Amino acid sequence: MLFPSVEFIFAFLPIVLTVYFILLRRNVLLKNIWLFAASLFFYAFGEGSFILLMLGEILLDYLLALFLNRSQKRWARRTLLSIAIISNIGILGIFKYASFVCVDILKLPPDSVGFATDIHLPLGISFFTFQALSYVLDVYMAKVPATDSFLNVGLYVSFFPQLVAGPIVRLTDIADAVNNRKETMDDFSSGVVRFLIGLCKKVLIANNMALVADAAWQLIIGDRLEASVAMAWLGAISYTLQIYFDFSGYSDMAIGLGKMFGFDFPENFDHPYIATSLTEFWRRWHITLGTFLKDYVFYPVSLSKFNMKLSQKNKFSNTKTVFYVNCDKIACFINDKIYNITIKFKKSYFEDKEDTLYVDSKLNDLEFEMIKAKIAKDEKFVNI
Repeated sequence: MLFPSVEFIFAFLPIVLTVYFILLRRNVLLKNIWLFAASLFFYAFGEGSFILLMLGEILLDYLLALFLNRSQKRWARRTLLSIAIISNIGILGIFKYASFVCVDILKLPPDSVGFATDIHLPLGISFFTFQALSYVLDVYMAKVPATDSFLNVGLYVSFFPQLVAGPIVRLTDIADAVNNRKETMDDFSSGVVRFLIGLCKKVLIANNMALVADAAWQLIIGDRLEASVAMAWLGAISYTLQIYFDFSGYSDMAIGLGKMFGFDFPENFDHPYIATSLTEFWRRWHITLGTFLKDYVFYPVSLSKFNMKLSQKNKFSNTKTVFYVNCDKIACFINDKIYNITIKFKKSYFEDKEDTLYVDSKLNDLEFEMIKAKIAKDEKFVNI
């Protein structure tokens, strides 16, 4: 079931809203049960038995997060985290890349790997996999406590507005709203407007741009383009607009639906085509995916790299806390109770060229929090 479909707009959504606001308006628990059930029906309507795959991932990550929260030994926590990463990414990789690996990389005959070429890609598998995995990662990094409520985890992962095409929502974004949200008429009306804007982007612009782009691609015969230069440019521009308005339209509809039910989802696009560089374009395009990769891939790898470098050089053997501060990254190593802080600008580790500066001082907890607050307010330190 897709948002622009007749079934969703004229049947599913009116029924969900009616029950939610009229029959269950005073009980948050019943509202959550209803939204979870509606989300499962929404996914099963189009994907059938693949709902069992989604529920399996939710259950697995729910249990792993509980075990992580109760484990104190480092090896046990790392083992649980490894299980979560391998299982989630493994399932995603099988469904998305099994055919590519078998046919294009291993060069196996298609007849011998029919199981790989015949795999159906479940709708939204990337989004609910990333969200389920981010929950376990946040518990491991102590950003959020593990919840005992399977209902809350299930609703967070499967909530139908963001299930199909994002944005990728973190539990920290909606943790308070899950049990303590308050719907208002202003939020509901702004959500309706945002949903309609996204619907227009998808139906009126993206779908029509797709017609032009498809017509241009059909003029490619073999290795030759049987079209004029003007038609080739028109096809390229149409395809560029199609993918933007299609993706951002779905994101707008998801954000609007979330507002109707009292949830505030993060923005996913910020006018990427006005970017003046590839770096700026990346920051404006699919923002939640960029944040996910930064927080769970690039940032941990960088920390590990820096930690290894420091261990080899043994420069800060007596320092309990080390901060690496640059214009858009802060890497923080905390080994034990906070005694010292070292703020270091170093050009060898970051893109910007900065002079090396050391500031060492004895700090108590209050002074440490004051320094962190001061750094956070500085306009230079962004995307922390």
